[in-house]
Amino acid sequence: MESLLLDKKLKHITNLILEKKEEFSKQKKYEEKDIQQQLEPWRVHLIQIYADSVSTNDTKNFEVLEEWGREVANLLVVLQLPLDVALEEISYYRNVIGEIIKEEAKAETFTFDAFYQVISRFNVVVDKAVHWVSKSYMTDFANKIQSARYAIDELSIPVVRITKEIGVIPLVGDLDTNRAQILMENALQHGSDYKLNWLIIDLSAVPIIDTMVADQLFKVVAALKLIGIEVVLSGIRSEIALTMVQLGVKLNDIVTFNSLYGALDYANSRRQ
Repeated sequence: MESLLLDKKLKHITNLILEKKEEFSKQKKYEEKDIQQQLEPWRVHLIQIYADSVSTNDTKNFEVLEEWGREVANLLVVLQLPLDVALEEISYYRNVIGEIIKEEAKAETFTFDAFYQVISRFNVVVDKAVHWVSKSYMTDFANKIQSARYAIDELSIPVVRITKEIGVIPLVGDLDTNRAQILMENALQHGSDYKLNWLIIDLSAVPIIDTMVADQLFKVVAALKLIGIEVVLSGIRSEIALTMVQLGVKLNDIVTFNSLYGALDYANSRRQ
């Protein structure tokens, strides 16, 4: 009987919160009206979850909360807002809803055990909200950074068409495994799209040529040869040549030049 009476009182608190959820969602203000408008729908959703947690101890609440966390994190990343915004919102509505729970518990003369049970369940939901939005935000942010890095790397390895049959890839900076993969993809795709017969890979701005870099270049050259594109390496400076000799790196069957001009002249002469 006491359990049924408590459930009834808790349902009353849930309904009380839900009746005011639209009002609550507009309480916290931001200077940017556009951001304010976009935040309000997920505030309403959060208040709904908080309200339901008062009267139900259902694992479905956590599933809904996880989905809410992903949606909020995605919105923050799109709006380029820091994670602090969501954490402040979660904390703000913890206090708003917590105050209602406290006042209603006093009015309904809850026992200490009953109040502790309700507030503990509510706090677990709030903690889960912090957990899911933080985890989702960091995942989305990391993915966005990775995508941006890939886009930058791709733009830094362009295929420049010099003539109808000759293209140049001017490499700048270190050539790691990731950039080598992009080099492979760009060279094959654009070389095929442009119907090139010759592709010059210019290494003038690559600071170091070691065995790893040489191995990656061998793979790119071999792949291009399979689709009928001859490769010439240019920009092999004296210090790079010395390092390669000391490391025992041999560019077998690959034509090399110390300047881009020499490579272009060679490709033109072989084309004619």
